[in-house]
Amino acid sequence: MFLIYKIKVLGVKLYKNIMIDLLIYMYLCIIILNLMIFTYKFMLVVLMMIELMILNISMIMFLVFSFMNLELYMIYYLVFMVCESTLGLSLLVVIVRFSGNELFYVFNLSKF
Repeated sequence: MFLIYKIKVLGVKLYKNIMIDLLIYMYLCIIILNLMIFTYKFMLVVLMMIELMILNISMIMFLVFSFMNLELYMIYYLVFMVCESTLGLSLLVVIVRFSGNELFYVFNLSKF
């Protein structure tokens, strides 16, 4: 019924329930999404919340891929995660350089 996987910690085999872990990480995704919605004014805070969401999704993917013995695909995901974070920071630098601040409600997207 529930998927159970083995992990080995200090030579001791432990059995964990994958569904409970997935539910915890999904709940964290919902919390991070709510935080991102309520703190939308500053772009740096939104970028940090997006990074937390991506880290949470990477933990979910690691659980699923380790259950299926496909840990190699996590490397591809981590590469795209790093590229996304550098693009976000470079966009933040460009916006701060042109407008002088990072507030979302001041931005007019037609200027860019």
